[in-house]
Amino acid sequence: MDRRYYAACALGLEEVLVAELRAIGARDVAALRGGASFAGDLALGYKAALWLRSAVRVQELILEAPAPDRRTFHQAVMRADWERYLRLDQTLAVDASVRDSRVTHSGIAALTVKDAIVDQFRERRGARPNVNVDDPDLPLKLVIRRDVAALFRDLSGASLHKRGWRKIQVKSPLNEALAAGLLLITGWDKSSPLVDPMCGSGTFLIDAAHLAMDRAPGLERAFAFQRWPDFDAAAWDRLVADARQRIRRPALVLEGADRHAGAIELAKVAAEAAGVSDVVRLSVSEAREFAPEPRPAVVVVNPPWGERLGEGDDLVESWRALGHFLHRQATGGTAFVLSGNAELTRHLGLRASRKHVVMNGPIECRWIRYEINA
Repeated sequence: MDRRYYAACALGLEEVLVAELRAIGARDVAALRGGASFAGDLALGYKAALWLRSAVRVQELILEAPAPDRRTFHQAVMRADWERYLRLDQTLAVDASVRDSRVTHSGIAALTVKDAIVDQFRERRGARPNVNVDDPDLPLKLVIRRDVAALFRDLSGASLHKRGWRKIQVKSPLNEALAAGLLLITGWDKSSPLVDPMCGSGTFLIDAAHLAMDRAPGLERAFAFQRWPDFDAAAWDRLVADARQRIRRPALVLEGADRHAGAIELAKVAAEAAGVSDVVRLSVSEAREFAPEPRPAVVVVNPPWGERLGEGDDLVESWRALGHFLHRQATGGTAFVLSGNAELTRHLGLRASRKHVVMNGPIECRWIRYEINA
């Protein structure tokens, strides 16, 4: 019987996520706000965690029950066989959200699940598993809507945007899952020259390189499901072996530049760790002076718009420099620019052909497409 799953993503990336799920063989895929539901076997859940680029979580539904009050819900959780999901010497944590329900406090809802699980272990084993909110063996997500509870186990553990190759997770205005989702929206063919003239720590370029290489984004990281009692190591090993065989070395070179030498050093370290240093060419340069060869067919860029750490008061000049680069170096190509400040975009001197709304954390942004004509 198929298992039921939910994958979470940034608001605005739902259709991209749906396409990714269908591409890996998920069934009954349906877009939801901030994610998508789907069905498949145990190995499909593993495959989703390994291959989804735009998702930040993959969760399996393990319990649905009425939750009109704490006592009724506690009993429902107690009826599940928790030794299927957790060993006595392991840890758990519960994250909860509630809406339009008589159980109104998310903390109380989470505590009810935790209490039911440890009560069952005490009755059966005379001891209980512990809670670890930082790195639990069994991360659980509880959602209560209109007095009905859905309880998921999170296959991911740490957010899927943490690919495993960035050893120091730098503070960035753009995480890897959002960058990958935006790249997928562009429709880039994975072989045409692609450039980022304000690349920062290289997030766009590295994920683009992995796209071109057909490299699974989760290949170098660990997942919570690998610690579970029902972990199928043989199925996982087959998926990993297949993913490694699919990696290819692309003929193209992706180029990036940034005016900050420190950002380029971070990008070079990250590219080396991600195994793409031979695919990504990086240089210290002002956007106005950057002259990539060959000229780009696609430009992707997240210019400063007031949220990046260390920004000065030269936002307008940064956008004018980007406009200069696009007019001079990207003629005949297509540019995609992320903006959280509509006032700044007019300094590009270009007319948008399309705007896609996406949330970057709490900030509503536009992923804006420009056709660069002569």
